[in-house]
Amino acid sequence: MEKKVKIHTKAVHAGDRKKTGRHIPITTPIHTASSFFYEDMEMLDRVFGREEAGFNYSRYDNPSNAALEELCASLEGGHGALACSSGMGAIHVALLTALADRRKSLVAADALYGASVGMLMNVLEPMGVAVRFVDICDLPAVEKAIAEQKPGCVLMETISNPLLRVGQMDRVAQLSKAAGAALVVDNTFATPLLVRPLELGANLVVHSLTKFLAGHGDVLGGVIISDQDHYEGLRALARTVGPVLGPFESYLAMRGIKTFALRMERQCSNASVVSSWLTSRPEIDRVHFPGNAGHPDASTIRRMLPAGLHGAIVTFELKGAGRTEVFRFMNALRLVVPATSLGDVHSMMLYPSMSSHREISPKQRERMGIRDGLVRLSVGIEAAEDIIADLEQALLAARTGSTKSAKPALAETC
Repeated sequence: MEKKVKIHTKAVHAGDRKKTGRHIPITTPIHTASSFFYEDMEMLDRVFGREEAGFNYSRYDNPSNAALEELCASLEGGHGALACSSGMGAIHVALLTALADRRKSLVAADALYGASVGMLMNVLEPMGVAVRFVDICDLPAVEKAIAEQKPGCVLMETISNPLLRVGQMDRVAQLSKAAGAALVVDNTFATPLLVRPLELGANLVVHSLTKFLAGHGDVLGGVIISDQDHYEGLRALARTVGPVLGPFESYLAMRGIKTFALRMERQCSNASVVSSWLTSRPEIDRVHFPGNAGHPDASTIRRMLPAGLHGAIVTFELKGAGRTEVFRFMNALRLVVPATSLGDVHSMMLYPSMSSHREISPKQRERMGIRDGLVRLSVGIEAAEDIIADLEQALLAARTGSTKSAKPALAETC
């Protein structure tokens, strides 16, 4: 599909309608076969040798996965993609691909998803990969770390989890390239609607498909989108270690992606409204949102993100709250779902100290700015007024000490 086609159109059409015999399905079917054969062995031999396009074994490739991969590559402007069984699996394979023929050294943003930090410290470091963390928003510090560490790979998030910091990705890409390092970017929070890292110099882009792209809370998956230089290495590694997504999950992810741009626009709009409301509340100590004028990376955000599209995550701190107070507040929620994920059509709230950053030590969480009163809100597509009404009643309930059981869930009243 031509690059001039807008991302909303790509989301609907890319990857679909491959000819099968004499007919063309309007959406990609679910291909459950684990292996494929041809009318003669000579053709199968050519497919195995990758001399001719085709499928032979679903660990290598599958028509359902291939359609999803084509779609994701189109959205990000990549050379190709690999659908994986989870977002963390995608990050792992992307890092292994980046480091395959480079120095086993890595510079990473010090503000990352907790499981990503755990992978670096508990998986890659014991395997001999030297890891150095740096404030990715402090460009001189990044330049110094790259010069001293001489990394084979640099890892960052477009919008960091959970404090929503935004680094100068294009500048980091320039520094990485000059040092011969590959830049790997987790673009889950931004989605390709806001930022397309490959266009800014990244080499490998990762998404948790579970989140905004699929968007309906019914898919566990991840995807890596690659530039041309890393694509063959990525596919070769995948054929060996087998991190592939199943065909059912590929179908569901592809179905969800068709509306992701519409959903994301609505969610960004809602998040802006909710953030403004939270800022006015006396119970809230601090609101983290890229659209706020006082955001520490405001100048970078104006340059990197489209006007009016600042993501759908709002992180905020309850004033004077610890674990008990946060639990009381979240137990009182009736519309917002207190669950461990984000990016769904429904609003969701997570307590990072308990879940996403649970395995990070309290001292390290404190250094990262993740304090005991911090919660992360993923804003959904509901009416913004209803989201705010639920937050307001939960703040009141938390202050008065009432419990969730005193009121029916919203689903019971609709």
